[in-house]
Amino acid sequence: MIRWLISAVFLVQIYFVMLVLGIVFAPWALVSPEGARTACGLYCRWVFWSARWMIGLRTEVRGQVPQGEVLIAAKHQSFLDILMLFDALPRPKFIMKRELLWTPIIGIYAKRLGCVPVDRGKRGAAIAKMIDDVAAGRADPGQLVIYPQGTRVAPGAHVRYKSGAAALYAQFGHDCVPTATNVGLFWPRKGIAKYPGLAVVEILDTIPPGVEHHAFMDQLAERIETASDALMAEAGFQLPPQG
Repeated sequence: MIRWLISAVFLVQIYFVMLVLGIVFAPWALVSPEGARTACGLYCRWVFWSARWMIGLRTEVRGQVPQGEVLIAAKHQSFLDILMLFDALPRPKFIMKRELLWTPIIGIYAKRLGCVPVDRGKRGAAIAKMIDDVAAGRADPGQLVIYPQGTRVAPGAHVRYKSGAAALYAQFGHDCVPTATNVGLFWPRKGIAKYPGLAVVEILDTIPPGVEHHAFMDQLAERIETASDALMAEAGFQLPPQG
């Protein structure tokens, strides 16, 4: 009960801070993407700091952070891994559901950051426009983040990797950088309670352009799942038996 209460207070204050920063930085964010990046960066660091002293939850990003224009294919377990990637990457842009554009604060800032809203079934057209905009100088290059399983996945759960990641990899024409995580052990995708420990996002070896579709999908899933399982085992999580 005490952990639940502390976690509830933690969540209330981080969403309150989101609202305050969103309002305070809105004038700057509306005229410059740099204003949006600054506000979101401050918010990430506030969440990490308050999680550490309120919950005992520390965060760590491992591996070589890409600086250029790449595709990031990330394991997604909770809201926390989004914040960790945003804070680590120099120019992150997330592929997001179009409905999120109508979310107060989040929608405005997502637009200013250059995130790519997609409708179900129209992903290719949205990505093609973004690539054209970068090539024409109408948009800044950056690190495009996609979640190849399409949703948050609980630790130990097995969810199929969708072929959209491979289609985007082929269309984007840049390196693909897989990332693994264990954050769902400490910040579950559902529920109030948050737990102490070390939440890790690990940036893995790059998959260069030109890998055939099926080989790419196999490499991507194998690398992300193997590394995520290792991170969770390092944190003391026992994977359920397969089969």
